[in-house]
Amino acid sequence: MTTGVQIRPVTGDDAEAVAALRRAVYGYKVLSPAAAHHMITVFSPGERFLALVAEADGELVAWGSAGLNTWTSEPGRSNISIYVHPEYRKQGIGGALADRLHQHLTEVGATKVGVFVQPEGLEFARNRGYDGTRQMHFAGVDTADVPEQPPTPADIQLVTMDQVDPRHAFAADTAASLDEPSDAPIDAVDYDDWYGEVWTAPALDKSLSVAAVVGDEVVCFTAVETAGDRAWSGMTGTIPAYRGRGLAKLVKSVALRRCAAAGITSAYTSNDDVNGPMLAVNNWLGYRRVATEYGLMRTL
Repeated sequence: MTTGVQIRPVTGDDAEAVAALRRAVYGYKVLSPAAAHHMITVFSPGERFLALVAEADGELVAWGSAGLNTWTSEPGRSNISIYVHPEYRKQGIGGALADRLHQHLTEVGATKVGVFVQPEGLEFARNRGYDGTRQMHFAGVDTADVPEQPPTPADIQLVTMDQVDPRHAFAADTAASLDEPSDAPIDAVDYDDWYGEVWTAPALDKSLSVAAVVGDEVVCFTAVETAGDRAWSGMTGTIPAYRGRGLAKLVKSVALRRCAAAGITSAYTSNDDVNGPMLAVNNWLGYRRVATEYGLMRTL
């Protein structure tokens, strides 16, 4: 690793620099300083989460984090994330972060670890034992240029998420996530962890997020995260009994219009390559692909 680069644990005081670094690496992702602070400081103890940063001449130039996946019933599942500022790559920083994080995961009992990498990171990951062909597509849309809003079915009421009981939102989120494309099933989500990590996260704008409800039951929703004039679709889901009725298209259409009215000019989202129904919804809304990342796995 290049002399003068220091790797250390991240702190909440790094939030603004972490958000700036993430935007420099991932122009198609959305993370505000407040959301970065929440990511750094709020997590379940069971995750055994470790986050590191690399500094060069007082500037934060890389991020690395790893932890156990506590939202799945499969033991030993874990995730890792490493990204380096484009100007500081090929200097051994990413490798040094990977070594420390893999050691940490082994110590906390991880047996399989997943990672998403940009195309230029494939060789780096494969050289460290990662393999796989899963693809995650990222797309963006101008919020001022969306098609006409679909009609609302007679039995459906549209509300913003700030009008929803969090337990009803949790029920819909966990039901919709059961068959979400993933390397491990999302079938063991704890309500208190979800409440702290998702519902109260500063990135989540409940006044822009939209739910379709029948009585008190949330049957479809889209969660909108914001940072300045940019928005991110954190999750869109429909419970199984209400699928095939165009509700995802409806709630996302309404949410994008609310974003535009709030001064947000661009919105981004991601979809697994095998999630054909949601890819079709986003294509109809005008989202256009801007990047693809590759999902890889390694056995520890």
